[in-house]
Order: sequence, then structure tokens, then C-alpha cells
Amino acid sequence: MTNLPKSLFLNKNAKNTPLIIHGQCVFIFKITKNVKEIVFSLNNTDKVNNIFVKFNTKKIVVYNSNLNETYVDNNNKSGLIDNEDAIYWFSFDSQNQILKAGIGEARPDTIIYEYDFSYTFKEKKYEKNKIYLESFTNLKYYENILPIKLLRDPIVSNIPLKIKNTNELTMNDVAENKYLPHSNLSQTSQQLYDCISGTKFILDDDDFPDFSKAIEYSIATPGLWCHEKLKSKSTEFNPSTPDLNETYLRITLGKNSGESPGIPYVLEIWPSNHYSPIHSHAATDAIIRVLYGEINVKLFPFLSKKTIEPFGTKVFKKDDITWISPELNQVHQLINLNNESTCITIQCYMYGEKNRIHYDYFDYISEDNKLEQYEPDSDMDFVDFKLLMKKEWTNKSK
Repeated sequence: MTNLPKSLFLNKNAKNTPLIIHGQCVFIFKITKNVKEIVFSLNNTDKVNNIFVKFNTKKIVVYNSNLNETYVDNNNKSGLIDNEDAIYWFSFDSQNQILKAGIGEARPDTIIYEYDFSYTFKEKKYEKNKIYLESFTNLKYYENILPIKLLRDPIVSNIPLKIKNTNELTMNDVAENKYLPHSNLSQTSQQLYDCISGTKFILDDDDFPDFSKAIEYSIATPGLWCHEKLKSKSTEFNPSTPDLNETYLRITLGKNSGESPGIPYVLEIWPSNHYSPIHSHAATDAIIRVLYGEINVKLFPFLSKKTIEPFGTKVFKKDDITWISPELNQVHQLINLNNESTCITIQCYMYGEKNRIHYDYFDYISEDNKLEQYEPDSDMDFVDFKLLMKKEWTNKSK
């Protein structure tokens, strides 16, 4: 990489952006179509120190022009991929002295390149290198790079998918990184979490202790509302290819106040073996709690018209609470693999304060691998639904 073209230094189209904190960042970006190689750089204020990052179709290489050093990960065998939907990221970490890069959401699960300077705390080189890396203040990117976001903090470890309330957390939970403290959620997600995480936020309450049984009965019985509504939705995601299993019910709580894609609080009902298409979540914050049964969640690195594999799968059981942020857990597929029980979740969505787009759709991949828009709608209001389930349950014994 020492033969960097002079055009990089003279490129009038190059764009500079300051790092939020000196010496650390995550740069998330896409590339223009049919590009085989891209380069961007990190530099200090006087631009004496430059670190160039090159992605091509074979690998990722990082070159320090000031020290004439190349930082190679011998395990790295890929870089840019043949997928125009792909998202890429690069993490610069002066505190831990590690460089990382990946494809998809910026997280350890999607890493394809990692370089550790491998100095211990006791070595003089450690402190010297730390100071040197902290001197980097700007990121410069060039044409063919489409920036998505510059994050403040580098990628250090996975963020747990399950949330625990502060009163339930132990020191072991924090030390072992097993749960995400609810206080670590964004302000928007905390608001959603506080609304639906209480002990009285349950289906089978004193008002209707057989609510979950009534829902199961309605799903299983031809002629009743849940059973018939699910049948009517069999072409919702693929009009030309009916699929009863690719359906679920959306029972909404409250009104659409313009702060979320659709109504922010949605009771979702997933019969056994029913599933969603692979879909994304409009860059919203979200909180999901399992109220009944269990749900299997596949996480994907990005939404793609080409077939891609999930990077992780997680099962959430009754009272488990998980989360979505604008940067993480945005693309997933839900499926109820429990043959003996319906799953019922409460899904809560809200745009963060900095969101100025308020995109009103969930994008999903259809069976013919096309990117489609789904406008989150309501199958019924919660109050009306509960009354209907009571009526059907009461009539059951007549």
C-alpha cells in the first residue's frame, strides 16, 4: 500500500470530518456501484500523521505513511463484496490500540479484519503509541464512498441483547456482560422500556385472566376472528404466493402521534411456525418484550436483495426484553418455532430526537428477492380486541 496514488492527497472532492473524540471512532459507509477498491484516511490536526485504510475485493490493508508501517491481519481474506446493499465499517481505538473492520452492522459479530498493536501496559511503547493514536483528529473520505454515520465510540465488545432493570442486576451480570442495564439504553428506548417493563403489564390480568387462552382458542378455531384474520393476511407480503405461515396479527395500543412508523405500541401475535419476512426497522429505537410463549430471532448484518446468512440467532422467552437502536439489531426475522404455544410480544417503536426523516415503512425482502415497503398497520385496536376475545371465550362454553 506504499504506492498510494498522489491523487489521494490532491483530490479536491475529498471530504474531511472531525472525530467526535480524538483517537477513536467508527466510520460506517456504503460504496458506489461496481467499485473494486476504496481508500479513506485518518489524520492529525496538522496532517503530518496519516493512516490510510484500503478496502478492495480481496482484503483490507491499513498503512501508516508517517511511520511507513503496514498493519496486516493475516486472517483477513475479504474486503469489498459483490453486493450493492452491503454496509462496511472501520473502528479506530486508541485506548485499546486495536483496529477493526467489518461488513454489516458495526459489532464484533461482523468483523473481518482486526489488528492489535499488542503492547502491554508496562511497556513504554504502549504509552507512546497511545499518545500517538490519540493525536488523530479527522477522517477524510474520497469519492466512491457514501458515508452513513461516524460514531463516537470504537467497537470493543458485544452489547447484550437482553435488558435487565437496575434493581435486578448483579455485579456478575455486569462483569460478565450478560445483560444490558436498562440505564444504558438511549433516552428514547428508556421511555419505551419504562412503559412496558412493569410487573402489571401482563396479558392475563384480573380483568381477563383467560386472555391468552382465549387468543389460542381464537387462532385454532375456524370461524373465529384470529383464525380468519390470519387466513386473510396470507398474501400480505407476497401477493402472488399466498403463505399462511408468513402472517402475524398486529393489535395496536393507542394512537399514531407521528413519532414512530405506525402506532408505537403493538401487540404482535405469532402462532406456531408463523414468521415474518427479513425486514428492517426504519432506523428507530425499539423495545420488545415477550408476554407469552417464546420467539426465535435471526439477526442479519444488513438488508439485502441477495441471500445472506444471519450472524446470530437468539430465543427470547416470557418476560425477556430486548432492544433495537438505529445502529444495531435493525435487520431481523422473527419465527415462532414452538409447536405447542403461540407467542405474543409487545413491540414498541419511537424515533430518536435527532431523527428528522421519520420514515413510515419497514423495508422487507419478498420471496422473489425484491426490496419492498411495508406500512405498519393495525388489525384491531387493543380495547376492541380484548372485548372480542372475551365474547368468543364466553360463547365457547355455551
